Amino acid sequence: MRVVLQRVSQANVSIAGEVVGEIESGLVLLVGFTEDDEEDRLRWMADKVLGLRIFSDEAGKMNLSLLETGGDLLVISQFTLYGDTRKGRRPSFVHAAHPDVAVPLYERFLEFLREKAPGSVESGEFGAMMDVALVNAGPVTLVLER
Repeated sequence: MRVVLQRVSQANVSIAGEVVGEIESGLVLLVGFTEDDEEDRLRWMADKVLGLRIFSDEAGKMNLSLLETGGDLLVISQFTLYGDTRKGRRPSFVHAAHPDVAVPLYERFLEFLREKAPGSVESGEFGAMMDVALVNAGPVTLVLER
C-alpha cells in the first residue's frame, strides 16, 4: 500500500465538472494498492495518517496530528502510484492491484478512516477520471508505504 499525503488548506475532487468531494483544512491522500495488501496494512496506514504530527502548534512547530486539529480528509484512489518506469517510456502497472482486489481495499480503508477521523472523510470515485484541485499548505507532502 502506498499513500501520497499532502497537507492542505482546501481541496476538492470533480468528476465530469461536478464536485463530488470537498474539504477545508486537512489532508489529501492519493492511495494505491497491490495484490498482496491486507486488512492489517489498511488499519496500520489509517492509524499512521491520523496520528502523524504534521500540523503546526502554537510555536509553529509540526507537532499536532489530524486527530488533534480536527481536520478533514479527501481520499483519492490512484493506481498510477504503482507505475514502474524503469524500463521503456510507458509505465507498467503490473504491481497495482486489479480493480476486483483494489475496490474492496479502498472501501475498507475509507471505513477505517471514518471510524476515527475527527472531521469529514470525502472521497473520489474508484476508476473514474477525476480532477483534483488543492492548495498544499506548507507545502507538506509525504510518501507513506507499508
